[in-house]
Amino acid sequence: MALMEPEQEFPPLEFEDKPEPGWRPPWPPSRPLRRADLDRMPDDGHRYELIDGSLIVTPGPLLRHQDVVLNLAVLLKAACPPDLKVVIAPFDVVLDEGTVMQPDVLVARREDFTSRELPKAPLLAVEVFSPSTRRIDLMLKFSRLQEAGCASYWVVDPDTPELVGWEMRDGAYVQVAKAAGDEEARLTAPFAVSVVPADLTL
Repeated sequence: MALMEPEQEFPPLEFEDKPEPGWRPPWPPSRPLRRADLDRMPDDGHRYELIDGSLIVTPGPLLRHQDVVLNLAVLLKAACPPDLKVVIAPFDVVLDEGTVMQPDVLVARREDFTSRELPKAPLLAVEVFSPSTRRIDLMLKFSRLQEAGCASYWVVDPDTPELVGWEMRDGAYVQVAKAAGDEEARLTAPFAVSVVPADLTL
């Protein structure tokens, strides 16, 4: 899968704003984080997720990212059967006490939702790349959703634009679709839908 090839090495992160002397993070630094720790995170426009007790913090998305998320959600909603529901981020998917994700778009059975979260793996999770999330989406989230039994996983690169889709087969993801630009990706799970990546960026 071309999307999963290693990219160039990035220089170490440098921060202009240094923490104040005596500053402490709003979570216990001596143990893996838990679901309840997310309630202590600041409401500052970042997305806070947990993967196996490790905190993943990403900045607010760009306009192009949001265009793709909205257009894809509208497309999925139009094709979605009545017993399923399409939801966009931010909405918690709780895989266990140490793993809470917020896929950009997800599909699950209506009966599986609570008012606050989806307490199990969705039928479909979709991530739209941002500059800071590409590796997280292709590696960490890919492997964790596969482990949790999420039946379908898609990623969308808004810059190419390109969509790659995988479905679960015998406990592992198998690529079932790849389309770029004006090409059409025909997906069958969790329901039949056709996606043209270029149309998602309009």
